[in-house]
Amino acid sequence: MGTQSSHHARAIASCLLISQAALAHADTVTVKRDTQLRESPGAAAAELAALPAQTPLTRLEARRGPWIEVRTTTGQTGWVHLFDVGTTPAASGGNFATGALRGLTSLFGGGNSLAPTKPMQTATIGIRGLGAEEIANAQPNLTAVTLMETLHMSAAQAQQFGAVAGLAPMAIEPLPVPPMPSQPATPGTTGTGGGNR
Repeated sequence: MGTQSSHHARAIASCLLISQAALAHADTVTVKRDTQLRESPGAAAAELAALPAQTPLTRLEARRGPWIEVRTTTGQTGWVHLFDVGTTPAASGGNFATGALRGLTSLFGGGNSLAPTKPMQTATIGIRGLGAEEIANAQPNLTAVTLMETLHMSAAQAQQFGAVAGLAPMAIEPLPVPPMPSQPATPGTTGTGGGNR
């Protein structure tokens, strides 16, 4: 029985090492476009090094807003903007650690790693207009209209609000009116707008 426990312990230790290798691979990112390694998160932070496109980086755990902490292959750590890096694509055949981890999860999950996987569902957000049926069945909300009318503000109230908030009127020149586009000459017309005479 002791030998069997020893084999189980070795198998679990091997699986843990393989999963660590797979997780380390998942933390690798690649610079998408030329950027700078910064000392701290923020565009105004001191530049530590130039990072050309396709530079591999190791993503560390720290993140502040859109900035992530990374380590270069030379061991230098710093910050890059999240939009400047992307995940490293896996090799076409995958790697050993990924395959082993997939097999391990299949073993413990009771599934067959060779069976086709179920398609993943993805949630998305979109904006759409109202359809003809929704417009035809629309009902007015008179309570909302009444509430909106109570929020009406006169010009005097708006000026008082602006004065309290420290706002001052300013004269701004309007933008010039753009010239009307000229009509392209079509066959059979002259350039002056007249037809064939």
